[in-house]
Formats: sequence, structure tokens, C-alpha cells
Amino acid sequence: MSFTQQELADPELSGSEADTDDAATARTGFLRAAGRRGGAAGRRRTTRGWKFWVGIGICAFFAVVAIAAPFLVPNPNQSSPVGLQPPSAEHWFGTTNIGQDVFGQVVAGTTGSVVIGVVAGAITVVLSMLFGIGGAFLGGFWDNASSLISNVFLVIPGLPLLIIVTDYVESRDIVVIAIVIALVSWAGAARVLRAQTLSVRSRDYVDAARVAGESTWRIMLREILPNLMPIIASQFVFGALGAILAEAGLSFLGLGAPGGKSWGSILFFAQNAQAITLGAWWWFVPPGLCIAILGAALGLINFSIDERINPRLRTAAIAKRSRARLTRGAAA
Repeated sequence: MSFTQQELADPELSGSEADTDDAATARTGFLRAAGRRGGAAGRRRTTRGWKFWVGIGICAFFAVVAIAAPFLVPNPNQSSPVGLQPPSAEHWFGTTNIGQDVFGQVVAGTTGSVVIGVVAGAITVVLSMLFGIGGAFLGGFWDNASSLISNVFLVIPGLPLLIIVTDYVESRDIVVIAIVIALVSWAGAARVLRAQTLSVRSRDYVDAARVAGESTWRIMLREILPNLMPIIASQFVFGALGAILAEAGLSFLGLGAPGGKSWGSILFFAQNAQAITLGAWWWFVPPGLCIAILGAALGLINFSIDERINPRLRTAAIAKRSRARLTRGAAA
């Protein structure tokens, strides 16, 4: 027995049969089944996005700490008479060899690491869009020139170039380090955006916009760019993650921002003071753990975006859920 939407909402519209007990029972069962299906679908949608929401939650926590760091730790360089003290009620993460509170150092370093990730990720996205999307859409000379520049940056080893450029720059602060990292790491993202732009540019709705007389910039902004937003978001997340790890490596080598606070600089000073040899694990474990946790959170966000935009990953996930349901059904 089937019911229309009006009959389900008002039993009097369904005639005499709808007034019987059997019809009322069938209508109640139909509504309950629909509610169960809707609730199950909502739960599946929520479960599918757990990677994204976990990653966003962790990143939001670190962003709040980075913003509130000057208020939480007004003077992270303040020293106490006791050096290399293990974690205690007074010093949650212990102290360094000169008595500085490691917890304050980690909180203050959060600001530097997060700023480097955001600035480098944004610059990477801007450069990759300029050389990838712009060159591919305009074609001709511009595409050849942007491809040549991208290829040159791709074949140059990134880490040696980063070390040379960073050592050459006289005034090194957090923002300068972020800019240098972005300048040597945008080429791969540009190649990905170029390939996707070439695919989108040849689709029917873009040709229809050209025939309708739309301007070049309007077609790029209204027809092409919205279809590339998931990939651009993924490139930003990947760029931020790479920048945080690159800055930690540079600071560990002594090429970070002088006087700047970041998780990498904490590891640098811990290594110089032979914290591992002295058994002062509380000095290097917290910043390393923060780098790992934030990197994992950004990785989860990137994986969730990939599952949304990659048909193969989406099909594999659907097949995996189908096999799991069949296994549960067979077991029941």
C-alpha cells in the first residue's frame, strides 16, 4: 500500500480505507521505516566525515592556542633557579637547562609554527593558481612560460635550495621563513592545478559560456575556479603541512628565525644542550608531539578532501561499506 504526501499528512484525504485500523497501522509503519532510513543515512554521512571533523577540531585547538599564546604566556623566556626539572605541578612540561618553562616555550612556539603554516600555505596556493590555472586557461605563450617556470622549480632539489636561500637572507623572521618555504614548494601544486584546468576548460558548459560571449575572466571565475576549489583547499592543507615540517627541519639545523619561537627552535636548543644524552625527554617530546599531532590533523583533512574529489577513493569507500554491511547481515 502506498500513500501520497497529503495522505500521510492528513488521514481524512485518503478516503474510507485510510480510516480503517489496517490503513492506520500501515501508515505508521511507513513513517517509522522512512524515519529509520533517514536517520541511518544521516549517521552514515556523519560517520563518513569523521576524518574531516577530527582534523578540523585539532587544528582549531592549535589555532586558539596560537592566538591566545601572548595572554597565556606573557614571558616564555623567564628562567627559574632550577634547571632540567622534570614535569611537576609547578612546571607541567618541566624546565630547560637554564630553568625556562617548557610548557611556556611550547605554547609560545605554537604561534610561530601556525603562522608559518598559514602564510606558506596561502602563498603556495596563490602561486600555484597563478601559474597553474592562469597559464592553462590562457594557453599559448602564457601556458608555455608558466610550464617552463614550474618545471625549473620542480627539478631543483627543494631542501638544498631552501637551505641556501634561507642562509643567504640576512633578515630572517617567521614571515620571511614562510615566504622562502612557499617560493620553493609551489611548483608541484601548480602542475596539478594545470592538469585539472585543462580538463575543465574543454567541458561543454565552458564552451557554452564562450559562445554566449562571456569574458575570459568571468569564465575563469564563474565556471572554472569553483570546480577547482576542493583541489585548491587540498593544496593549501598540504602546503601548510609541508611548511610546518620544513620550518622544523630548518630550525633544527640552526637556520630558523633568530629569536623566533617555534616548535623547531625548541628542538634545536634541546639538541644543542644534549637533552637526549641527559635524559631530559620532557624538553624535546612535547614539541615533537605537537608537530606530529598537527601534521596528523592536516593529513586527516587532506584525506577527507581526497575522498570527496577522487572518484576511485569514493568508489572504494562505498564498496568497503557495502562489504561490511553484507558481512554483518550474514553474521546476523
